[in-house]
Amino acid sequence: MRSKKKALTGAILATAALGLGAGAAWAADPAAAGPGPNAAASELAQASPPPPPGPPPGAPPGPPPPAAAAPPPTAAPAGPTLLLPVGATLSANPNPENFDLGPWLGKVYTTGIVSGLGFFQSNPVIGNNDGYADISNGMVFVQNAAGPVQFFAQAGIYSIPTLSAPYVRADKLNSLLFGPLPQAFVKYVPNDAFSVEVGRLPTLIGSESTFTFQNDNIERGLLWNQENAVNQGIQANYTVGPVAFAVSLNDGFFSSNFDWLTGNATYTINSSNQIIVCAGGNFGSSRLNTFGTPIAQNNSSIYNLMYVGTWGPWTLAPYLQFTHVPDNSALQQAGFTHDADTFGFSLNGAYSFNDNWKLGLRGEYITSSGNATDGAPSLLAGGPGADNWSLTVTPTYQYKVFFARAELSYVGLGSTTPGFAFGKGGTSDSQVRVMFETGVIF
Repeated sequence: MRSKKKALTGAILATAALGLGAGAAWAADPAAAGPGPNAAASELAQASPPPPPGPPPGAPPGPPPPAAAAPPPTAAPAGPTLLLPVGATLSANPNPENFDLGPWLGKVYTTGIVSGLGFFQSNPVIGNNDGYADISNGMVFVQNAAGPVQFFAQAGIYSIPTLSAPYVRADKLNSLLFGPLPQAFVKYVPNDAFSVEVGRLPTLIGSESTFTFQNDNIERGLLWNQENAVNQGIQANYTVGPVAFAVSLNDGFFSSNFDWLTGNATYTINSSNQIIVCAGGNFGSSRLNTFGTPIAQNNSSIYNLMYVGTWGPWTLAPYLQFTHVPDNSALQQAGFTHDADTFGFSLNGAYSFNDNWKLGLRGEYITSSGNATDGAPSLLAGGPGADNWSLTVTPTYQYKVFFARAELSYVGLGSTTPGFAFGKGGTSDSQVRVMFETGVIF
């Protein structure tokens, strides 16, 4: 398992929402919306009946006219838009704790999550057990959400179970990846269209976010494992009409070398449909090779084409991914003498039965180039040139801040190299996991 993307933040895949009033709707489609507001007011004036005649002279006065109806109550103001994205099958706390720190910082909100998981797996690789019980999230989020200077900080412990990858316990994973402060940044927002942020940022690449509670499934997917997760760097965001752009200079797979450029563009068709294009890559070469900074992926380039749509209780998010690992001097020094590519497709979905019960679904296929004899790096489970596919089903229950969900996942391998597949001998071509996660989002 490697480091990866996303706590999908509002700053990352920024979405532009169009608010259309009655006059604008009429102007856009007068046939569907009927007469415009000025025409409707004119017709109403012409059709108004004349006033009733007054009482005859000397008649006693009639009853007083009825009192005017009280105006409808004013709607409560909308709550703050906080950077604590959760998957479509979970809901964040709608009433987070907050503290007013004056005119410079305004209201500062404190939210968090405490959760644990347990699972059994078939064909564990060397160093893995048949089952585990562990903490999945023990984190606190502190942020403000208004004003020209904003900030976000995420602190705590986490585990990141990932399909086809060996499981690493939370206490060890934190030291191998991002430490106890995985995300923290300051954001300057001079106006509604433009902003700049600096620090440890969620990636702009891919469809899934990094931590379990941010996704419809507990485990991260096969395509996620080719993408970076948290970047150290600077990011600029700009929105014009229905299109939102973001571009970042960063360190890729948390390498501390600022040789990556990433970006995305989100086109909001309407409130139910979006198209997103992502791209990023290393414009230099990096010799660093660690658990959190795998040398092949850290020298790669990544491209995504994504769509997100909602239809009633359904949310669907299909996406395509292409990655390329070059044959450069850094990889040659590490013993890889041939370039390699991956191409994958994922369909992520969620279905809402009601406010309490949801269902997360995911199906994936990814293939890689190369073979065991041409010097290409191994990018997937199964070795160079392998292909992987997966199915994941995650029924979820939530009541207020409490949630519980189960998960059944299957991963199959093809074109494997002995020693690179599942099982203690590296020769098994499938793995099944049965997982459970429960906790509170406060």
